[in-house]
Amino acid sequence: MYEKLIEIEKRYDELQQKIADPSVATDVSAFRDAMKAIAEIQDVVAKYRELRDVQKRLADARELLKTDDDMRELAELEIADLEPKAPQLEAELKVLLQPKDPNDEKNVFVEIRAGTGGDEASLFAAEIMRMYIRYAELKRWKVEITDANYSSVNGIKDATLQIEGNKVYSRLKFESGVHRVQRVPQTETQGRIHTSAITVAVLP
Repeated sequence: MYEKLIEIEKRYDELQQKIADPSVATDVSAFRDAMKAIAEIQDVVAKYRELRDVQKRLADARELLKTDDDMRELAELEIADLEPKAPQLEAELKVLLQPKDPNDEKNVFVEIRAGTGGDEASLFAAEIMRMYIRYAELKRWKVEITDANYSSVNGIKDATLQIEGNKVYSRLKFESGVHRVQRVPQTETQGRIHTSAITVAVLP
């Protein structure tokens, strides 16, 4: 894994030098291609550099533990803080290095449908729709409700969102499936807990 990471970082540095070249900066096509290539690997490089920093600080703390009794307590605290971070960062890097889904860069349609639970399911569906809209806004994606059928209690029987932006499918593809909630619904007058379900489909 580390040999691959070294190669990716080298490629990243080369691309950074390339976009700094005036001849590339004035070539719209070459500049766009270089920026796209940087975007594809910058998360890996940032995570790799974070891991390297943790490993260096950990090595320094262990060395301090051996050589300086006055700094022992500080070194032990540093080691206790850093030791769990290294394997976590390595695991995250392994995920980032996995082959990309060819659909990851695509925009999506998100279809939300109320399932079992009647009016309460439609209210839950409306909440989920608002959640996705808010998430898209936070990501600075473009979101539009292309279709919606409302229930008598201002819930959603079914709705379709069109979401456009950077790597939308990669962020939302795991949302597909059945979502359930157990709670005392707004439509309940006797305080009983209901189980409601909706389905979400994310289509590139």
